[in-house]
Parts: sequence; structure tokens; C-alpha cells
Amino acid sequence: MSSPANQVLQHRTVLLHEAVDALVQAPDGIYVDATYGRGGHSRLILERLSPQGRLIAIDRDPDAVAHATQGEARVTDPRFSIEHAAFAEMATVFARLGVAQVDGVLMDIGVSSPQIDNPARGFSFRFDGPLDMRMDPTRGESAAEFLARAEEREIAEVIREFGEERFANAIAKAVVARREAGEPLRTTSELAQLVARCVRTREAGQDPATRTFQALRIRVNAELEELEQGLDAALAHLKPGGRLAVISFHSLEDRIAKTFIAGHSKAVFDRRAPFAAPPQLKLRAIARIKASADEVAANPRSRSAILRVAERTGEGVAV
Repeated sequence: MSSPANQVLQHRTVLLHEAVDALVQAPDGIYVDATYGRGGHSRLILERLSPQGRLIAIDRDPDAVAHATQGEARVTDPRFSIEHAAFAEMATVFARLGVAQVDGVLMDIGVSSPQIDNPARGFSFRFDGPLDMRMDPTRGESAAEFLARAEEREIAEVIREFGEERFANAIAKAVVARREAGEPLRTTSELAQLVARCVRTREAGQDPATRTFQALRIRVNAELEELEQGLDAALAHLKPGGRLAVISFHSLEDRIAKTFIAGHSKAVFDRRAPFAAPPQLKLRAIARIKASADEVAANPRSRSAILRVAERTGEGVAV
């Protein structure tokens, strides 16, 4: 496997203008970039804000926080601040900053290019490195630690549910067999080679390890639970007329965002209580946007991206 040694790790912001155009409706408002990454969305949001506007950035990756606060790329705009936190901690961040309501929240789900392309982070099967996969390497257990202690059944469930991998049972069995032989998996190349031996049929253009790596990353970072809690916190703090914008990169994430928005924007008739008062809806679905052909050609990682946008309704809006 090759390594991107000595190259600058870059990140192309996906759906940059589409997301910011949909998000920023009040230039004097308070906005949240809940996944700072390398600051692409944040910088454009700041361009759209007035001198009275404010941007709160959040990221669970210490490298992203350092990028925003140190070196040549640091953000010196007085309207900007960044917090080292995960989605699930968004409400705590707001409380600590004394922010009761915000005008918009952007959540760009998934892994950034610098995370994927840095072998030391262990996210990619393309480069040999420690089998880590934590978005915040200061917390929790790594993928290697999970595979070293989890039972075969749990490993198979994770790979099947989060990776939608047909050969999950075979992969889990091989992981445990290797562990019991005194050779637990420690590197990305070891895992990728093990998976390649277990996956009997391959999808065109896709490495056999793709689904397993995705599954373990989601499990290690509790990504789906974090997303659900982040959506709840965002909705709880959005002003009427405020916007929620969510960019997802695979079906599991998009399903959560879609279901969340639909659940708060569509009235469901209850046949058991036909004369009950109509529900108080909290969101109005605005848009579903995919990357353009030009963006996909320039950045293949944007191919699966879906942006969903919703607007907070006024209090007491019945539909």
C-alpha cells in the first residue's frame, strides 16, 4: 500500500455554496458549523454574515480545532469561535456559551479528506497505518481495541448493520480466529487483507474492504447515535425561521436525517383519535440537493452526498 508521505493533506468542501446559500437567511444571526473540518463552510458563512453576526464552529477532531486556531490557516475573525465537542454535546456547548437560540445549524456528516488520507488515523485501507479510526483519538477505544475484545457475534452484527456487508459472518469468524491464534489485528493493511480473503464477490470499482471499514468507523465513533442527538439539539435551539442543513454521504446517515425532518414536518393522522387537535409541527422541509455533475467530476467523493434542508416553524404552528 502506498503512503501519502510528504504530501499536503487537502480537503474539498462538498456542496459548499448550496449548503451556505440554504443556511444563511439572517446576516445578523448566530450560526453553527457543527463539523468544522478544514473550515470551508465556515469561511463562506463568515463572508455572508454582517459585522453583528456570529459563527460557532464545533468539531470532535482535535486536528480540526488546531487547524482553526493555529498556524497560517487559523481563523482570526472576532465573530468566530470553535469548540472541541461532538454532536451529542451540542446542547452543552450552547449552555456553556450562553446561547439560547441560533439562526442555523449545518451538519456535514462523515469523514474529511485529511482524516482519510492520513495513515496515522487508520481510516483508510489504501494506506498502511494503525487500526484506529477514532475521529477524536483522545477518547474511546480504537477499531483495533474493539476487534481485540468483541465477541464474534457482535463483530458480525456491526459489519452487517453498519456496512451492509453480505460476508459479515465470515469476516467476523476470521477476525476472531486470528485473535485466538495470538495475532490480533493491529494495522489497516492486516484488516484489508483479511477482508479480501473473506469477500468472495466484489462490486465493480469497490475495494472489498470498503464496507467493513465503514462499519467499524461508524461503530467506533457512535456516528449514528451522535447524529440523532445532534439533530435533537439543533432543533431544540433553532429560532423560528432558522435553518437546519444536513449533508450525508451514505444511506444510513441520510435515512436518519430524512426520517427526522419528515417526523417533524408531516402530520400523521391518528385513527384512534380522529377528533384530536392537529400536531404542532416544528419543521418545514425545504430541499433535497445532490452534488452537480461538475462537482462530482472535480471531487469524486461528492458523488454520494445529499444535502437536506429544513426550516424551523413558528411556535404553535399546527398543520
